[in-house]
Amino acid sequence: MQTTQYLAEIIKELNRTVKLIADEEAEKLVNGILESEKVFVAGAGRSGLMGKSFAMRMMHMGIDAYVIGETVTPNFEKDDILIIGSGSGETKSLVSMAANAKNIGGTIATATIFPESTIGKLADIAIKLPGSPKDQSEGDYKTIQPMGSLFEQTLLLFYDAVILRFMDKKGLDTNTMYGKHANLE
Repeated sequence: MQTTQYLAEIIKELNRTVKLIADEEAEKLVNGILESEKVFVAGAGRSGLMGKSFAMRMMHMGIDAYVIGETVTPNFEKDDILIIGSGSGETKSLVSMAANAKNIGGTIATATIFPESTIGKLADIAIKLPGSPKDQSEGDYKTIQPMGSLFEQTLLLFYDAVILRFMDKKGLDTNTMYGKHANLE
């Protein structure tokens, strides 16, 4: 297969994921963000990179959004939300983070392949995203892509859709958001 044929297949896979995501769970996440003082985002590996892009867009909307592990990340408090992107829902460092956030009394949300996972059970909001875990012998969604690629791509696009829903609810547009874009580059 040629590169563009692979790209076409990836896009078909992503199109199939849309109808498998529950709108009501996504709306709970949007409302959870709206009701929180600060938003914290976490994920490991590529899922973490998707989370960083999500935090960046929230900052563009004027939301106090932070990435766990960055030097400028403040403390998590009971009026905050922690959003964890984790395909497996079992990454030890993320499980520990979710447990700490639960003890503090804040809201925990997760986007995961396995809402019945440890993180999914700790979460107040669990959004099931289709995808295949790194070990493709598990899970019920098959893909031509390696490891967790389909989940990570779906996570990025899901986060972007959450941003669009938030913009809609807050009456924001891209021009308003551009005012918060980095200007020292």
